[in-house]
Amino acid sequence: MNNQITVIVGTQWGDEGKGKITDFFAQQSDYVVRFQGGNNAGHTLVVGDEVYKLHLIPSGVLYPKAVSIIGNGVVVDPKVLLEEISELQKRDIEPNLKVSQRAHVIMPYHIAMDEAISSHQGQLAAGSTKRGIAPVCADKVYRHGIRVGDLLEPKLFKEKLVKSYNFNKDIIEKVFNNSFDNTLENIFSEYLEYGKQLAKYITDTEVELFQAFKQNKKILLEGAQGMSLDPDHGMYPHGTSTNNVAGYASVGTGVGFNCISRVVGITKAYVSRVGNSPFVTELPEAEAKALRDKGNEYGTTTGRPRRVGWIDLVQIRQAVRVSGVTDLAIMKLDILAGFPEIKVCVAYDINGERVEEMPASLTKLRIAKPIYEILPGWSDMNDEQITELVKNGYNALPENMKKYIEFIENKVGVKATIVSIGPKRSQTILR
Repeated sequence: MNNQITVIVGTQWGDEGKGKITDFFAQQSDYVVRFQGGNNAGHTLVVGDEVYKLHLIPSGVLYPKAVSIIGNGVVVDPKVLLEEISELQKRDIEPNLKVSQRAHVIMPYHIAMDEAISSHQGQLAAGSTKRGIAPVCADKVYRHGIRVGDLLEPKLFKEKLVKSYNFNKDIIEKVFNNSFDNTLENIFSEYLEYGKQLAKYITDTEVELFQAFKQNKKILLEGAQGMSLDPDHGMYPHGTSTNNVAGYASVGTGVGFNCISRVVGITKAYVSRVGNSPFVTELPEAEAKALRDKGNEYGTTTGRPRRVGWIDLVQIRQAVRVSGVTDLAIMKLDILAGFPEIKVCVAYDINGERVEEMPASLTKLRIAKPIYEILPGWSDMNDEQITELVKNGYNALPENMKKYIEFIENKVGVKATIVSIGPKRSQTILR
């Protein structure tokens, strides 16, 4: 198979370990491209003893050879982006970065609107990070959004800002009865300055990617979040506001969908979730804390403790189908080491009916109960043992770990070609 273009997607609720695998593939890539999401998402990279926490810049930024691209499908808070660039520069990393002129800009009123909407939605809220993602996406569809390229054209920027500012300020103040005191003039001058600072990075990235494809360059397309947060196919309305399935990689970058040959679905060996929604395999808190602490399941962006539970193959089966996953990467298998037995959800019980495909009905999801199969666990592993296992390859893994991997493969119909048994780049096995 020609793997010139690879897409990385999450098969669960995000936080599966996409950053590590993107970083792993970035070593052989000429371009690493983020295609959706915003700074509501985050990924952690561990390189040697160094830990990097990124939110907007693609994971490939640690490789000088690779061009990091923020695609048009990403929504960009320019203040956050500039802070992230600065933090990397302080660590002697000069980002080889390009930003799509078509990406939409998060404005201060979007963040204020996010706060107001989340309170209004109550039980149906998604558990927003309140970074302004949903309102900026709404403005994009209303067709009065601000794009990154607009920050370089003061007259056009002002024309658009007047419409967008007045619209959002009126809703914040007159519908939600909240206050928004930031003036249009202040925002205009502040964001023009951001545009000047970002100008050297802003370009027509879709043309550059097309030329790169024609030149047989290796391109890696990186998604954020996971399948169940997708606004069309996920657990609506408890999701995010940009599509995170593999099909959106074309929309969010301008790369033709017929150019994509490999889709790697990142799957954590258990499940974690930040935010509100039904969670069929969620562990009660008394049991969850040990798994959460061992797996360091706290949000990269928010620091919030994640809800955790056993792996859900109904969820992964949907992700495989919708994203056309060709390869699974199973992450954090080391975290399950030491459990005497491991539960795997293979189907849901909904009013006595066995359901193996993800329901669209929120009512059904609220009452769904997991149907588990129980597999034997494997012993704890220290760093030295992990190093030896990686050196000797897949066949050297504990028998029960291999049985667990192969059970998942058989149930979802895709081979796990990547196995991660530790947070470091080096603690990865290819099959």
